[in-house]
Amino acid sequence: MTKRISLILICFTLGNLFAQSDSTEIRPRTNLIKKSILPLSLLTTGILLSDSGWEQSLNGTIKDGVGNDFRTHIDDFSRYAPIATLVIANVAGVKARHHWFDQTKNLAVSMILTDVFTRAIKNSVYKLRPDGSDKNAFPSGHTSIAFASGAAVYEEYKDTNRYLAYSGYGFATLTGGLRLANNKHYLSDVLAGAGIGILVTRLVYHFDYLFQWNPFLKWKNVSLIPRYSDRTLGLYFSKSF
Repeated sequence: MTKRISLILICFTLGNLFAQSDSTEIRPRTNLIKKSILPLSLLTTGILLSDSGWEQSLNGTIKDGVGNDFRTHIDDFSRYAPIATLVIANVAGVKARHHWFDQTKNLAVSMILTDVFTRAIKNSVYKLRPDGSDKNAFPSGHTSIAFASGAAVYEEYKDTNRYLAYSGYGFATLTGGLRLANNKHYLSDVLAGAGIGILVTRLVYHFDYLFQWNPFLKWKNVSLIPRYSDRTLGLYFSKSF
């Protein structure tokens, strides 16, 4: 398993290097390698910890702490909480980095790509979940989607509202923690999922100037935010009066 995921990691890293070279010629941007340090560190740590005795021991400690019968469905909803944050912030008129349509576009692309990469890795690794239900443990899909949308919230509000910006990561961290408590994932699955979600979103935002198109710039007080669940894409529509 480690060899397969390491190959994927190498591809991601090389892609970042070539992309940085190309983007610099088109338009000066913040260093892409710097943006990739955190997500690649999370992904690498997840790879190194996967199937280790330490994470098996940690899983046992968590089960002892919450109880073998612990089960909650909060994580099924908290992974989409950052999306709700964007909707509420737009309706409330909080100043964001992008117009609502560009937010929707970037968020939709980030979540779809994150889901594609996550499922592709799951289907090549076949890691058994700690509860033995199936072999789709690595990486955590709930966590990758939560961190993809959480990273979008951060990108939109990091310069205007720091508390709101970090709230997305807060909901994503809660989601990852609940996946551990529900005995659905090991720590390595959650870390890798977080790394994938953040990395994809940062790449999308880094290159968003390459696909600038917004037919709704003149529309006032209208917001459309994507909802992506089980390979189904939908839209939240809101209008303030």
